[in-house]
Amino acid sequence: ILNASMFFTLLVSSCLFPLHPSLIFVVGIGFFSLCFLMTSLGGQFSAKRLGDSPFTIRTEVLGGVESRGVLRKISDMLEVILKRMDTLSKLDNTSTTDARRLDELSSAINRFQPAGLVERIQAIAQNVSNMAIRVEQILQNSIYNFTLFSAVRDGTSSQCEVPRDPRFPECPGKVDWMRARWTSDPCYAFYGVDGSDCSFLIYLSEVEWFCPPLAWRNNSSPPTQLTHQTKAPKRQAAFRTDLSVLLDQVGTGKESLSFMKRRIRRLAQQWATAANRLDSKLEQRWRDQKKILVHVGFLTEESGDVFSPKVLKGGPLGEMVQWADILTALHVLGHNLKISMSVKELQGFLGVPPGRGSCPLTGPLPFDLIYTDYHGLQQMKQHMGLSLKKHKCHIRVIDTFGTEPAYNHEEYATLHGYRTNWGYWNLNARQYMTMFPHTPDNSFMGFVSEELNETEKRSIQQNKVNNMAVVYGKEASMWKQGKEGFLQILHQYMEVHGTVYYETQRPPEVPAFVKNHGLLPQHELQQLLRKAKLFIGFGFPYEGPAPLEAIANGCIFLQPKFHPPHSSLNHEFFRGKPTSREVSSQHPYAEQYIGKPHVMTVDYNNSLEFDSAIREIMRTKVEPYLPYEYTCEGMLERVHAYIQHQVSLHGTAGGNRITGPLFVPLPNSTALVWASNVTAPVAWPPLSSLRLLVSQESQSCVEACQSAGFICDLKRPTDVVDSEINHILPAFSVMRRECGLQRDPLLFSCAGHSPKYRRLCPCRDLRQGQVALCRDCL
Repeated sequence: ILNASMFFTLLVSSCLFPLHPSLIFVVGIGFFSLCFLMTSLGGQFSAKRLGDSPFTIRTEVLGGVESRGVLRKISDMLEVILKRMDTLSKLDNTSTTDARRLDELSSAINRFQPAGLVERIQAIAQNVSNMAIRVEQILQNSIYNFTLFSAVRDGTSSQCEVPRDPRFPECPGKVDWMRARWTSDPCYAFYGVDGSDCSFLIYLSEVEWFCPPLAWRNNSSPPTQLTHQTKAPKRQAAFRTDLSVLLDQVGTGKESLSFMKRRIRRLAQQWATAANRLDSKLEQRWRDQKKILVHVGFLTEESGDVFSPKVLKGGPLGEMVQWADILTALHVLGHNLKISMSVKELQGFLGVPPGRGSCPLTGPLPFDLIYTDYHGLQQMKQHMGLSLKKHKCHIRVIDTFGTEPAYNHEEYATLHGYRTNWGYWNLNARQYMTMFPHTPDNSFMGFVSEELNETEKRSIQQNKVNNMAVVYGKEASMWKQGKEGFLQILHQYMEVHGTVYYETQRPPEVPAFVKNHGLLPQHELQQLLRKAKLFIGFGFPYEGPAPLEAIANGCIFLQPKFHPPHSSLNHEFFRGKPTSREVSSQHPYAEQYIGKPHVMTVDYNNSLEFDSAIREIMRTKVEPYLPYEYTCEGMLERVHAYIQHQVSLHGTAGGNRITGPLFVPLPNSTALVWASNVTAPVAWPPLSSLRLLVSQESQSCVEACQSAGFICDLKRPTDVVDSEINHILPAFSVMRRECGLQRDPLLFSCAGHSPKYRRLCPCRDLRQGQVALCRDCL
């Protein structure tokens, strides 16, 4: 390695001597600036987490006091070099003193040879190279900033005064905020903000929308979500039966993903058959192909992903069952699908700028719809910045237990005690999509159970073991606390089987008379259910897919009745969930929509009632049964209708005001229907399916509509005068004898009820076996 003296002597001799003195001065200044930068930084650079400023880098001094002394000597030496270069720059090339001046410069350099200087310079240079990526990011915006510098040069910087425009009242406050905090997130620098008022106004008018456009700008700014895109021509969605592309998209590396892929493969033929049936039913009508992002937030590492490690240990599988079926339905329906299982993938798909998520996306939203869950919604809020508010209507939230309007409305929830850790997103209640149709304010997404053919059904009926029961409980903890009494009664009549997970030893919580098979793969569990007569629940887990699978395999499902019903007011499991729904049994859907003879709900604490139920079950013969809405065809039908018709969930009805009576009495009923001689505005579900009822005091519209054979489906009137903000309204006050109308569309609620009011309930009819859709909805 050359020592410092040789290095600098050769540099000066070979580079400076042949050049014009003015160039010598420029090169010298550049070299001095680089060295002075290293001197000022004073040591080894180390990358810092994106933090206080996009230009701030934390330093750690190299070599302590000794290193700082060396750097001071470098600074002193450079001052000497600068003086000599200044002198050289004034000389002609023909000057006979050039060689003497260069000798003096070389001599000055030779006098400075601290030990290890080259190694130290090399270390500094190596660490300076680590700045390249950060510098490159800044340089990428140099073209964008050039117009700003040109504006200053041309005198247009005077046009960067903060405007006082009544159309943009927030502009001055936003500029003040940027002045104080623009370094809080590197994304601002990414968009060209450099600390000047001009850059603030450009950003706030072209990237965000708080300030008016600047007249002197030539619209050369980078594209953002506000850029008007030419609409791509619509493409027709075609049904798909090949699932290989979907399986590749799901990915690998987690047991949860492996479980989902096994399920997709197992049901592939049923999905294909269902696609052909629905295609025929729709008579090959045009269906828009949508660009859809599916972000499974609860399986991301950033959310903790507590589910994947428990897949093979008896953990809950219901969410993975539903997500696997959602992915398959969207793929089979022919939509353009992207799947995200990490925050990094989410950022890439959305076009999130580098930083902490304070800025909007780098371009227009590239998707028509985004399916996610509450974890994913929180991640989108963190990384999408203001874009989330702009694009809320595109989001669909998969929400197992439902979100009621009173919990969804952030301000109302905070003021009236409905605020929880979930909810408060101010979405249209229809954007929440549930596993079962228990919350009519939301949309029912569901899942599928395996459908048997006629041959399989006959085989099951021939091979049923009349005195065989299977317990619904894969975890040993579910067998604790008060199960012994009714299990002993059951054991008197039936052979009891369990599928409780264990590693080496039989779980002590499981009674000795129970034949425990351990945790079974899905196909082995299905074979067990096809032999058993009874599938018995312990009261937990709530509303899972297993009871429907058991009923589909010819079992009778026995479940406990809850006195009083479980809710967020009296049960820890529901506390904090954004719903006041009261759960009357372990599986309310099975109790209400299926019922006897396939489902029996009894009080387990009443031994006589339980004993009687077991004897009745042994006398009863049932066939395998699966509701249509939980078949592959039923789910495809439902999801198709949502995608094609739930277009603008934040829109409002328009058109001319209609005069005359809009509703007339329904024959042999207390309900009102849309008048046949009045042209109904375009709506989905169509107004022809609407039925108006008045509830009793303390009765919700969910109960009122259900008691009449309908389902609650609230519409949103607009321009209502003399209205209030209350999730009970519209309703009639019996004591005050006056009506109250709803002012806020987000608070129209099927679930609200009060002893002081009789609710005005918009109900609708429903398709046979498809609660989510009205008769004319498809």
